[in-house]
Amino acid sequence: MAMNFLWGVPLLLAGRSPVRAQVACENYGVPTNSFACSCPPGFGGPTCSSPACGGDIFQNTTRPLISGASATSFGNLTSSGCACEAGWGGVGCNVCQGPTVCQSAFNAAGGNTTSVIGGSNGLGDTGGQNNTLTCNTTPKVWAAGEMSCDVINPTLQAIYPLSSTLTILRTRTAALSPQPNSTSFGQDGSIYAQLWYAGVEQFYCTANSCVQTAPQNGSSTWDCQNLACTCRPNTTFCGAVALTNLSSTIDTLGGTLTIACDPVTTGNTATCAFKQSTLVSLFGSSGLPLTGCSFGECVQQSVIDSHAGDSSSDTPDSGGKPLSGGVIAGLAVVGALGGLALFGLALGWWNRRKVRRSGARYAGEGRGRHGGVAVEWTNVSYGVRRSGYGLPLLSRRRGEGLPDTKIVLNGVSGRVEPGQMLGILGPSGAGKTTLIEILSNKRKSGHITGAVRFPPTSSSPSGPPRIGFVPQQDVLPPMLTVFEALLFAARLRLPEWISDAEKKQRVEDVVEQLGLGKVRNTRIGGGGEGRGISGGEMRRVSIGLELVASPDVLILDEPTSGLDSVSAAKVAAVLQAVAHDTENPTAVIASIHQPSSRLYQTFDRILLLANGHALYSGAGGFAPAEHFASRGITYQAGYNVADHLLDIASGPPADLVSSSSGNLAKTATPPELEEKENGSAAEAVDVERGPGGRGSESGRASWRSWFKTPGYAATFLTQLEVLSGREWKILIRDPTSVLAHVGIASVLGVFCGGLYFHTGDTIAGFQSRIGCLFFLGALIAFSSLSALYNVVQTRPLFLRERSNSYYSPTAWLLSRFIFDVVPLRVIPTIIVSTITYWMAGLAPHPANFFKFLFILVLYTLAMTLFNFLLGSLFRNGGLALLLSALTALYQMTYAGFFVHLHAIPPVLRWLQWLCPLKYALEALAVNEVGAGLAIQDTLQGVPVDVSATLIMNLLFGFGDNNYYRDVLVLFAFIAGFGVGVIGIVWFRVREML
Repeated sequence: MAMNFLWGVPLLLAGRSPVRAQVACENYGVPTNSFACSCPPGFGGPTCSSPACGGDIFQNTTRPLISGASATSFGNLTSSGCACEAGWGGVGCNVCQGPTVCQSAFNAAGGNTTSVIGGSNGLGDTGGQNNTLTCNTTPKVWAAGEMSCDVINPTLQAIYPLSSTLTILRTRTAALSPQPNSTSFGQDGSIYAQLWYAGVEQFYCTANSCVQTAPQNGSSTWDCQNLACTCRPNTTFCGAVALTNLSSTIDTLGGTLTIACDPVTTGNTATCAFKQSTLVSLFGSSGLPLTGCSFGECVQQSVIDSHAGDSSSDTPDSGGKPLSGGVIAGLAVVGALGGLALFGLALGWWNRRKVRRSGARYAGEGRGRHGGVAVEWTNVSYGVRRSGYGLPLLSRRRGEGLPDTKIVLNGVSGRVEPGQMLGILGPSGAGKTTLIEILSNKRKSGHITGAVRFPPTSSSPSGPPRIGFVPQQDVLPPMLTVFEALLFAARLRLPEWISDAEKKQRVEDVVEQLGLGKVRNTRIGGGGEGRGISGGEMRRVSIGLELVASPDVLILDEPTSGLDSVSAAKVAAVLQAVAHDTENPTAVIASIHQPSSRLYQTFDRILLLANGHALYSGAGGFAPAEHFASRGITYQAGYNVADHLLDIASGPPADLVSSSSGNLAKTATPPELEEKENGSAAEAVDVERGPGGRGSESGRASWRSWFKTPGYAATFLTQLEVLSGREWKILIRDPTSVLAHVGIASVLGVFCGGLYFHTGDTIAGFQSRIGCLFFLGALIAFSSLSALYNVVQTRPLFLRERSNSYYSPTAWLLSRFIFDVVPLRVIPTIIVSTITYWMAGLAPHPANFFKFLFILVLYTLAMTLFNFLLGSLFRNGGLALLLSALTALYQMTYAGFFVHLHAIPPVLRWLQWLCPLKYALEALAVNEVGAGLAIQDTLQGVPVDVSATLIMNLLFGFGDNNYYRDVLVLFAFIAGFGVGVIGIVWFRVREML
C-alpha cells in the first residue's frame, strides 16, 4: 500500500468549529484546522513551536519533541539531552550524513520506494532507473535539502558569546522530495530558515521565487525574493535583554536574499554567506558569515541521474560574473558618444569633400581676384554714455551738468578709391581708432549712426567685400614660426576648394612681398616665450595674416606705432605696394599717430581728425597745408607737413571746427542706401546701432547679430584639423607644461601613496582610506586651476582670430579641450591615482581599480570644464582664479569629509547638491567599501568585525548604493559646464570695443 506523504493532522472541513479561532502557527506552519498546524521538518506541537528531539525527518509527527516546549516556553536543545540517531546531524537532526541512512529511515517509517516513483509524487514509470534513496551532501539541491551552519562573527560573539546556529530548508522541486509534508508545506523555489542561540530558536525567516545557480565546481547560490523574518518574543535576541533587543531590525528584514555556498572541503563542510541589504551593511558584502555548513538531502538516485545534465537549473562555471545594469548603461553611453563622434567626423569629411569638389565653379567666377573695392562713409558719428556707472553718475546727480553722451565722432565722411592709400591723422583722443574700427565693422559698445559703403568697380570680384583689419597690437602665436603662422591663416581664410599647395604658394608670395624671407623659419616669440623676431617684423607678420586672405580692402590701426623709422619705412613701403598693385589695386586705410616726413609722403589721401570732427579730407602731400593756408593758418617752409597738421588738430580754431562735418543731432537718422547705376543695391552697411540696444529697430537688428553665425572659408573639419595641428606644435615645442604636470603627478602619487602606505582594515585605517580619496579629489580641484590660466592666456589670440572669421568658437573649444584635457589633466590624474591606489593598498580587484579611475577622470573633466567656464566668463584672470579657488574650498567643505552631510543645518544643506566633489568622494568611498571591506578592530577590549559600509554611513552619511547615481550626476555636471562654456564663448567672448 502506498505510503501517505501528507503525514500530519487530518484536514477538517471548514466551518466545523465556527466559534473557535484559527490557531496561529509559528515557523510558517500551515494551519490544518482550528487547533493544529502542519509543521516543517524538525518542529511539532499544535503551533509548530516545539523543536524535535532526536529521530529523523521521516518520523514526522511521531518524532519526540522537547517536553514542555510551547510558544512561550522555548525548548533548549542543548540542555534537554537530545541526541540524534546515527547518520543524522544538525540542529533538529534533519541533516542526513551517510549514503544509506535515508533509505533505512524511509523503510523504518513504512515507506515504499516504488510508490514514490509511481504514486503521489507523480514521477511515472522510471524504466528501470535506480529508485533507492541516497543522501546528497553537496551544496547543490536536487529536490529539497537541509543545511546547518555555525554563525561566527567577532562582533556578534562579543555581544552573544554562546554558540549560534542557522538551519535552512531549501526546496527546489517539492514533488521530487520524499520528505513528509513536501507538497503541502514546501513550495517550489522557497527557503525556510531558523536561527538558534544556545540551542534556543531566536527568529525564523522565509523567502520564495528562489533560483539556484550551481556551477560544476560544486558551489551553489540561491537568489530569492520577498524575504520575511519573525523574531520570537522574549528570546535573547528579541527582548530578553533590553540593551540588545533586535526585534525591530529582524522583523523589518525584507527584499532580496542570497545564500551563497562554496564547495565542501575534506571535512564535508563548507562556508556560506547569508546576504541581505541590511546584513550586508552590517557585516560587509558577504553578509552574515556562515561556517562549518553541513548539507543533507534525501533524494532518489534516479532523480540525480535524470537531472544530472539539466542545464536549466545549473549554471556552467564560466569563470566570471554577468555585467551589471550600471556597467551595461555606462558601456552604452560610451559607445553612443564614440558613435556620435565617428558620425560627426564622417559628416565633416563628406561636407569638406563636397565643398572642395564644387570649387571649380567658384574659380571660374573670378574669386581669385581681390581689391578693386572703394570705401565710402557718410556722416558717421559715435557716442558713448558717460553716466550710469560709478562716479560720473554721482556727479550728474549732484547737478554738475555732465552730458549723458560723450561724442567721439561727429558726422565724419570720406572716400577712398582702389589703388589709394589713406592716412588718418590726429592727436590722441581724436577718434582715429574708433573710425578705423567702425569702417572694419567691429562690434562697438557705444551708439553709432551713419552709413558705410563699399561701392564696387568694374574690376571688383563678385560677392561681398573682404575686409582685412590689422589691430594696433600684435597678437601672434609665439611658438609658431613666421611661415607657419601665415600658413595657418591661409588654410583657414582662403576658400576650402583651394589646394594646400596653392595656399603654401600664396604664403611664399606674401613672405617675399613683406621682406620676411630671412625670418620665415624663426619662431615669432614674445609674450614671455623667449626672444623671437623684432617688433617691425611682428608688425609685418600681422599685415601678412591679412594679406594671405587676399582682402578687397585693407584697414590698419597705427601700423607704425612703436617702430623705429627704418622699420616704419619698411611697413609703409609694403602698404604702398599693396595699394598700388597693378593687377589687384586695393584701398588701404591706416591711422597714423605721428608720422615722419618720409612716412607722410607715402599717403595718397589724408583725413585729419580733431575731437571727433573731420578738419580735412582730401589729397595728401602739400595739399592739406595749402588748404589751411587759405583759411589763414600759414605753413612754415621746411616744416614736416604731418607735424603742421597735428599742431592744427591739437587746438583748432572754433570757426574751423564749426565749418567741418555736422553734429550728432543732424545725423540721427541715417541716409537711405543709394542705388548703383545698373540699378542694383550698393554694397553698404547701415551702421546705426546701439550697445545691444533693444529700443529701436536698428537696436533689435544689432541684438540679432549676436546670434548670427559668420561665414567661414574653411569647413568645420578643416578648422578642427588646422587648430589641432597648431596645438600639437605648441605642445611639443613647449613641453615644460606637460613635463611639469606629469612630474608633479608622479611625485604627489609617491607622496600620497607613502603617506597612506598599506592602509589597514581598522577604524583608523578606514578613516585614512577616505582621507586618501579626499586628498586625490582636492588635488584635482586645485590642479585644474592651470586650465583656467591657459584659457585666459589664449583669450586675446582667440578674440583676434574670431573677429576675422578664422574659425568657429566650437572648433576652437574642441581643439583646446582635446589638447588641454588629455595631456595636462587626464594623464596626470591616471598617474597620481594609479601610484596612490596600489601603494595605499585600496581594493585589490581590477574592476574596483578601473571604477576608481573612471570617477576621478569624470571629476577631472568636470573641474576642467568649470575652469574653462570661469576663464571664459571673466576677462580679469585674477578674479577668475580667486573664484575658482574659493569654489574648491567650498567643495572641500561640502564633500562630506569635514562635516557629516546629515548634520548640516537645513538652510545650508541644499548646497551639497551643487558640489561635484561630494559625488566624486561618495562614489570613490562606495567603490572601496563595496569590494567587501570589513572593519576588524578592538574597542575597549570588545572585538569589532563589521562592514565598512556601516562605518561609512555613520561617519560620512554616504549611501552604499549611490555609485552609479554619482556617475550620472558627474556626467550631468560635465554636460552642464560644457553647455555653459559653449554658450559663453559663442555669445560673450567676442570682440567688443
